[in-house]
Amino acid sequence: MNVLLFPGQGSQTVSMGAEFFNNFELVKNIFKIADEKLGFSISKIILEGPSDELQLTKNTQPAILTVSYSIFKTLKDEFNLDFKDFKYFAGHSLGEYSALVSSGALDFEDAIYLLHERGKAMQNAVPVGEGSMIAVLGMQTSELQNLINNEKLKGVCEIANDNATGQIIISGNKESVSLIQNHLKNKKIKTIPLKVSAPFHCSLMKPAAEMMQEKINNTSFKNSKFEIINNVNAKVENDPNKTKKLLIDQISSTVKWRESIIFMEKAGVKNFIEIGPGKALIGMVKRTVKNVNCFSINSIADIKNLIDELKK
Repeated sequence: MNVLLFPGQGSQTVSMGAEFFNNFELVKNIFKIADEKLGFSISKIILEGPSDELQLTKNTQPAILTVSYSIFKTLKDEFNLDFKDFKYFAGHSLGEYSALVSSGALDFEDAIYLLHERGKAMQNAVPVGEGSMIAVLGMQTSELQNLINNEKLKGVCEIANDNATGQIIISGNKESVSLIQNHLKNKKIKTIPLKVSAPFHCSLMKPAAEMMQEKINNTSFKNSKFEIINNVNAKVENDPNKTKKLLIDQISSTVKWRESIIFMEKAGVKNFIEIGPGKALIGMVKRTVKNVNCFSINSIADIKNLIDELKK
């Protein structure tokens, strides 16, 4: 059994998807649709940069969707990959939108608009410099949660991403996150500050969730052709109305990616296939479950290799 994984923020690089753009009219058309829907050239930002423009959350989110969906459509329409052995689609944070679009549950144009608005809302929810995020390495989720609970912090410090075994992201007010970071340092636990413009996936993002509520609720969602695993509870949800609520909640909730990986592996998934820029999700899979096959699709050669492997 196979699963498609779609990356989130942090995987972006200037010129991502360029090989697909240069080789397939289908991809050029997807980029053109994105430009027309947004009213500016996201294509130029993706293909040429500058990097600081691509790093802006309002641009990063629609950019990653555009590239991920382009690779999916190339797999499906140019290489005629049969998806009959694919049970689940799953995406990390904004990648959930890529999963919904690729599964036929959400129109690409609607998703591009929503992600651009989501990026702006998330950026504006907390003044620049007031929030921070750090990666915590080599610690159990429950252990870290207990440490946070016992601190009686004045501000917000919450688990934003439960990414993989031994890889957790915390998010919140700068002072609270810094206090926890110092405690971890004393315990000789490695932490890495993240270069982000806002503290994502914590309760400080509730204003962004409220801003997005009407926009998401007013968007048409259809039944998915595949089972979509959502980030909020790491379970399958295909009911369009429930999906809308989960996408709103997701903005200020923990991304339960480790739990999603374990759920899929226990359900019998043997091939985890990440499509889109970077290889972050495959790295998380390898840290969390054993005896599975991992593929990262970033080039035409990667697609040919995948097709050969799936035929075996």
